[in-house]
Amino acid sequence: MNETTRLERLFDAFATLADTLVAGYDVLDLLQTLVENCHDLLDVDSAGILLANADNKLEVVASTSEANTLVEIMQLDADAGPCLECFHTRAVVSVPDIDIGSSRWPEFCTTASAQGIHSVYAIPLRLRDTTIGTLNLMRNERGELNQYDIRAAQALADVATIGILQERTVRDASKLRDQLQEALTSRVLIEQAKGVVAETAHVSIEAAFALIREHARSHQTSLSLVARQLVSRDLRF
Repeated sequence: MNETTRLERLFDAFATLADTLVAGYDVLDLLQTLVENCHDLLDVDSAGILLANADNKLEVVASTSEANTLVEIMQLDADAGPCLECFHTRAVVSVPDIDIGSSRWPEFCTTASAQGIHSVYAIPLRLRDTTIGTLNLMRNERGELNQYDIRAAQALADVATIGILQERTVRDASKLRDQLQEALTSRVLIEQAKGVVAETAHVSIEAAFALIREHARSHQTSLSLVARQLVSRDLRF
């Protein structure tokens, strides 16, 4: 992809995110769109999002690969890693070489390396004094991610954060917590639905999620509703 094409697609990504920010939008679809844009347009091999629940604990809500999800879950279990540090400090955390960071987060670095991930960048999802999670970019190669990609990722993350923290939720903190908690709860259903589709359709977990998302969009319904129908066997692919 040449630079002109990449810039055009990046502009399209911002436009798509902006179009998503309408009443009744699907939070999970918004966040999945964000990580897919990062994967497709930036110099990264995978991207994921950790979102804070009602207890201010981070959970995985979007990812472009199972390897990314595994690494995210591991650092949550260990309560240590660059993404957690990013959330608590509200600053970008850069790990250009996993081996160098192994003394700070040994369990995280061991798991990441085993998955072929050798550099990580964590970017806060924040608006002024409110931080709701982190956008995590992972690369198979060692080395610094270029500053243009980091700035683009932060801008995409900012747009998504503004979408979640719309005026109606900023004015009503309880509504915000409910919305985020609903997204986290829905993610559990989606993970179960991915397993159901993968088994019944004999496809990979990634392909199963693509089928679920395609069905939700084509029928103009939410990912969580499609997942609930799949898990209850009211819907079959």
